[in-house]
Amino acid sequence: HKQTYTRTHTHTHTHTHTHTHTHTHTHTDTHTHTHTHTHTHTPTRTYLTTSPKTSRCMQSNFPAWPCLKELHRDPTPNTLESGSMTMRTSASHFVVTRPLYSEETFAEDYEKVYRKRKTTLDHIKQYFSCDSKRAKNAALSLLPIIGWMKMYRVKEWLLGDIVSGVSTGLVAILQGLAYSLLASLPAWYGLYAAFFPVIIYFFLGTSRHISVGAFPVLSLMVGAVVTRLVPDEGSPVNITGLEGLTMNEQRAIVSASLTFLVGIFQLAMGVLQVGFIAIYLSDTLVSGFTTAAAVHILISQLKFVLGLTVPGFSGPLAIIYILEGIFSQITSTNLYDLVTSIVVIVVVFIVKELNDRFRSKLPVPIPIEVIMTVIACGVSYAFNFKENHGVDVVGKIPDGFEAPVAPNLHIFQETAVDAFPIAIVGFAVAFSVAKVYSVKHDYVIDGNQELIAFGASNIFGGAFKSLAASTALSRSAVQESTGGKTQIAGALSAIIVLIVTLAIGFLLEPLPKSVLGAVVIVNLKGMLMQVREVPYLWKKDRLDCIVWIVTCVAAIFLGLDLGLAVGLGVELLAVVFRTQFPRCSVLANITGTDIYRDRKDYINIYEPEGVKIFKIPAPIFFANIDFFRRKLVDAVGFNPLRILRKRNKALRKMKKLIKKGELTVTSKGLKVTGSFPIDESEDESIMEDLDQPVDFSDLPVQVNWRSELPANISVPPVNIHSLVLDFSAVSFIDISAIKGLKTALKEFIRVDVEIYIVACDPYIIEKLKSCKFFDDEIKTSIFFLTLHDAILHILQLHPTLTISEKAYSSIHDMLYNGNSSLRSREKPIKEPETRF
Repeated sequence: HKQTYTRTHTHTHTHTHTHTHTHTHTHTDTHTHTHTHTHTHTPTRTYLTTSPKTSRCMQSNFPAWPCLKELHRDPTPNTLESGSMTMRTSASHFVVTRPLYSEETFAEDYEKVYRKRKTTLDHIKQYFSCDSKRAKNAALSLLPIIGWMKMYRVKEWLLGDIVSGVSTGLVAILQGLAYSLLASLPAWYGLYAAFFPVIIYFFLGTSRHISVGAFPVLSLMVGAVVTRLVPDEGSPVNITGLEGLTMNEQRAIVSASLTFLVGIFQLAMGVLQVGFIAIYLSDTLVSGFTTAAAVHILISQLKFVLGLTVPGFSGPLAIIYILEGIFSQITSTNLYDLVTSIVVIVVVFIVKELNDRFRSKLPVPIPIEVIMTVIACGVSYAFNFKENHGVDVVGKIPDGFEAPVAPNLHIFQETAVDAFPIAIVGFAVAFSVAKVYSVKHDYVIDGNQELIAFGASNIFGGAFKSLAASTALSRSAVQESTGGKTQIAGALSAIIVLIVTLAIGFLLEPLPKSVLGAVVIVNLKGMLMQVREVPYLWKKDRLDCIVWIVTCVAAIFLGLDLGLAVGLGVELLAVVFRTQFPRCSVLANITGTDIYRDRKDYINIYEPEGVKIFKIPAPIFFANIDFFRRKLVDAVGFNPLRILRKRNKALRKMKKLIKKGELTVTSKGLKVTGSFPIDESEDESIMEDLDQPVDFSDLPVQVNWRSELPANISVPPVNIHSLVLDFSAVSFIDISAIKGLKTALKEFIRVDVEIYIVACDPYIIEKLKSCKFFDDEIKTSIFFLTLHDAILHILQLHPTLTISEKAYSSIHDMLYNGNSSLRSREKPIKEPETRF
């Protein structure tokens, strides 16, 4: 049969009274010419085109298979009912008529296109080959500025970029000063992070909206390394090149070298094209990790808010030691710092909420942090907070940038383990923020190019003693919401930072550090509020919720670096758990369709008698093959290996009894001629033989395993004749799983259960062939194109019997076989065999 598609169009006109009559007449002559006539009476007009040919599956009479008789059940719930007649107001039905296909018959009818597979050498040659087109694409990829500068709309975008650049620059100055405190560095080093990395990212970055610079989580991670190598109390680690320097100078060298090493790691990953590594940090893990980082940041800023001198700690339980130091000095709180901080926090929080609520009405957000900083500087200068009230202020800011320095190789050795997670976190956060804006504004970002851009930015910034750079969501939101269209806004923000650093930095000298701490705490709101995700995750996905909680708790108490490692480990275990223990199911047919779903989820279902349809929705590999086999045994309701052994033991017993004359062959089967004890211990002497296929060669009769056996011999029944395995969700299978699958299938085949595998990926079939999966028992013909093809094939081989047919079959077996349940080989009746 050739493949035939028939499309049925139904056009409906609604009247008060609906009467529809459809008559279809089909005539086929010797030339297989088909004439179809459809006659429809009005007032409801239904035009129906039926197939000019019936597939072999529709030629069979299956009374329990409604989908073979009716064309389609319209899923649209909108219907009009009049008495016993139902008219559907929406109707576009499709009937596809085609032959029944196994994988082999489909391959015979349709030739595949031969595609040459590229070898590793081919990929290497292609990677290192070069022509003019590829050189042009490489230049555009390495310098994305060329691409967006060519399409820059000066009249439409320039004003927005200017306004955005000025606004972002003011916020970047304030956040740079504040985040440098998290890194245990003098405040002006945060200004360097808002300038040097931005310049490099302007040329190399693919995102047009993120604001590059200091990020509180990275600053805190850098600060942990800095305080470990150069602690507040005690001598620093013995590092060559730090002799004779002050504590702040030593810390600046450590921070710069660490930032340089972070950039090397990021650049190397970008060159090696491993930008995909960010996908292993899921949104759940990043949410839990950043929430823990927000807790660390909040605790670290309490000493500035309270005006206390608390030494820095790093490593596991550092947060406990910091809290202990704060509460041990709580009576020494500087009230001027505390009041100033509270006022700043309250005012900034209220204005930020107003900015969010009236975002659509405000041309630009109110820069309340900048306003409060200016006010605080003026008040501090007017009342001389530093001298009169002991308030710790920013202090002198150098006029200009410090000279670049070479990284310290000894520090590389001490910080290599710390630099890698900093590189990963910095890139993952920046890439996730960039992805949000790229989707919103419809352009493409390149993960590998982003790694190269941030790597080069941190290398350049590290040479000038900058903090490790990433992006802050709040600062990027300012750049985007104030009209920024490209990284020209970022370049203008860097110019604002440059002006402040070179010309008016001295105006920030009286700024209290408690104000910077208060600004940092207010900006933690978004990260701290992520804790609201926990109840939602618990209801929707408990594994994700566990990943979130474990990551957050581990990062809080063990430190951010170890916490990230623990969270990543738990996340990978969750993935393994999902694939190792998938939700297997037994499928059934949705009545009137060719659709199969979990039989537990639906009411109107049809399960063919003697057929089990088993689905595993996961790859099959070494870790879950045993789980797959256990679930398969549970689904069919019996252990095929146990039944095979029982059958082989039963044959041994019967052969032994016949040899002793205690079972006699008669015309009606075997007759018991004596009483005897049944010895089972001897039958279990050779277990290997019991696992082999049933051998009737030395037995003058053939056993009907479905009936009662003689001589009190019992074998558990097998209530199915066909087992269908749905492989539609199996994406790969490894060598260990192939061996286990082959063993499992043979166990079923040896107890006369037909095996079918449906919807299997062709590449998996090729792998099975290359691994010698097929033999005399397992044939390639067990594979079918779809689940419905396999079920129709099974119903052709095992038609569903009516009640009268079942009764006739039972009486026939009883009259012919007697009570012996054995068939003489002199009058053979062919037993159902495993067919493929």
